[in-house]
Amino acid sequence: MSSTGAHAGEIKRGGLSRIVDLLGSGLVQVVMILIGLFWLVPTLGLLVVSLRDETVNAAEGWWTIFTKPADLTFQAYSSLLATGFTSSFWNTVLITVPTTILVIGIAAMAAYAFAWMDFPGRDLLFLIVVGLLIVPIQIALIPIASLYGGLGIFGSIPGVVLFHVAFGLPFAIFLLRNFFVGIPASLLEAARMDGAPEWKIFARVVFPLGKPAIASLGIFQFLWVWNDMLIALVFADTEAQPMTKALQSEMRQFGTNVDILAPGAFLSLIIPLVLFFAFQRYFVQGMMAGSVK
Repeated sequence: MSSTGAHAGEIKRGGLSRIVDLLGSGLVQVVMILIGLFWLVPTLGLLVVSLRDETVNAAEGWWTIFTKPADLTFQAYSSLLATGFTSSFWNTVLITVPTTILVIGIAAMAAYAFAWMDFPGRDLLFLIVVGLLIVPIQIALIPIASLYGGLGIFGSIPGVVLFHVAFGLPFAIFLLRNFFVGIPASLLEAARMDGAPEWKIFARVVFPLGKPAIASLGIFQFLWVWNDMLIALVFADTEAQPMTKALQSEMRQFGTNVDILAPGAFLSLIIPLVLFFAFQRYFVQGMMAGSVK
């Protein structure tokens, strides 16, 4: 074969390869979009059900809204707010936000100490922390309930927060310590040579570099506490109950009361969705941290 023919063949193969690559990437994008839309179908259905009258929901499927948009109404949300659901929403916020902040703050400082500070028994203490990961929450419910009763905090929001913080710390410390160990030691040594104390090294060097892992941990911790029902059922009384317990009580009282359950479930769902999409960039970075050196 002549050089001209070979060159033409290479150009042809190169053009075909580019076409295949473009079609392949386009197909992947279409598939991912379809998966995303399919994942959002239950959320869309829940939103539509929450915006229609109970009689309409009982007679027709939610997808008929595309032909009958006039059925949409906010009456269900008005009924929900009339039941005192607003206080349960703020109770959820008062439980979730302090818990997330405390877990991140305490775990980050403890993880820095386990990763970069030498002190007696460091490795043993870290093994104990790792061992606490396998302790089931259920075995601690009765002892801690008895302890809370003696302290006078049983049924209160601080009691629920303390329980979540205690059981959220082992995993948080384990996760952040493994991330902090990957920070180049030369950065910390340079800061120490400049005379920076440990707290300043943590605040100015380690904490900023650990933002992806900390953001991922914050999202996980927020979702765990926001959607928790077991701890709320045991440790929160009526005045301190979060949304999960409030919805559960409505379901027990009114098993077919969709006009209350649907808007309540959607309101409890929308905040985690907004949080996830707002911090998804940090979430992806935290999930990929340490996978490529």
